Amino acid sequence: MDRTTTTSSAPPEQQPDFLEFAAARGRHLIRTAFLLTGGDGYLAEDLVQETLARIYLRWRRIAALDNPAAYAQTALVNTFLSHRRRRSSTEHVTDRFAEVATAPEDPALRLTLLRALAELSAPDRAVLVLRYWEDRSVEETAAALRLGPTAVRSRSSRALARMRAALGDELGELAGS
Repeated sequence: MDRTTTTSSAPPEQQPDFLEFAAARGRHLIRTAFLLTGGDGYLAEDLVQETLARIYLRWRRIAALDNPAAYAQTALVNTFLSHRRRRSSTEHVTDRFAEVATAPEDPALRLTLLRALAELSAPDRAVLVLRYWEDRSVEETAAALRLGPTAVRSRSSRALARMRAALGDELGELAGS
């Protein structure tokens, strides 16, 4: 029985287009993963590494797509959601952020928003990051998360309401300063 596989067994040095893609999109993927994980930089790097490894295995097919970057973003979100589903019960979430660099203009506002984002469920966080950080349309977000557009709109609305409730007066104080 002859089995043909679509995976690439060539070492990365023999696929320079993948290396270029990874170098060009890597920082963007890490920023997105950082937001998805609620500020856990180490987990964000792990998720991006896992995503790029999965993409590498199918690189010939993915490179032929119209928008490999969008495929990578969707793969990252799916990797994040899979990680959340299989997370061991021995892991404990803490209220401290990993050591991260923040923009000098207003680190308090950034940390407050990241904390509020981290309090949301993983699917709510994924919707908000794709819709408002990645600036994707409702339809693009729905396709990436395998939801209907109505579900994306309602989840976005509820997630934003939860963030506003969690922030309360704190956001007004920080935005006003």
